[in-house]
Amino acid sequence: MTTATLPPVALAALPPRAPVTRPHGTPGFSVRPAREEDGPALAALSRPFVHTGALRERPLALYLSRASDFLVAQAPDGSLEGCVGLRAHPSAGVLYNFCVAAHRQGSGMGGRLLRAAFARARSRSLPTLFTATTGDGRLFLRHGFTPTDPVLAPATWARSLDPARDARVLAITL
Repeated sequence: MTTATLPPVALAALPPRAPVTRPHGTPGFSVRPAREEDGPALAALSRPFVHTGALRERPLALYLSRASDFLVAQAPDGSLEGCVGLRAHPSAGVLYNFCVAAHRQGSGMGGRLLRAAFARARSRSLPTLFTATTGDGRLFLRHGFTPTDPVLAPATWARSLDPARDARVLAITL
């Protein structure tokens, strides 16, 4: 049996592989669909973001009844360190309650949650995703979202936005 080898010129033309980096001492995490029993942990994870005004306050009952909307980032010890909700509407999806624990920000967790939400939206044949953010939206923009007019979003969701929060509506076509 012989093996094929690439000539040196062909190897040099290949782009270098980007190293996989993780902050020293930061354990991995997995992304999975949330379960109803995750409701209290979802509420607890969201609470610091509610206190800063980044998220709207939601009752525990919502996290329990809509757990199936959520994807969660789970640490090896079982704790939830990130989440995003995806609500399907007839013509589009809406991402909501997106948060990553402070000690995990910058670790890639937010991007991984977004990519998982994109995959879930595609599997549900949702052609467009909308979200609202009171922050700079940098993570969303890096992943292809663009500012849009709220009238293009699902009407029931757009009407639920609180004008006093001055949130920007962003969208991405999948």
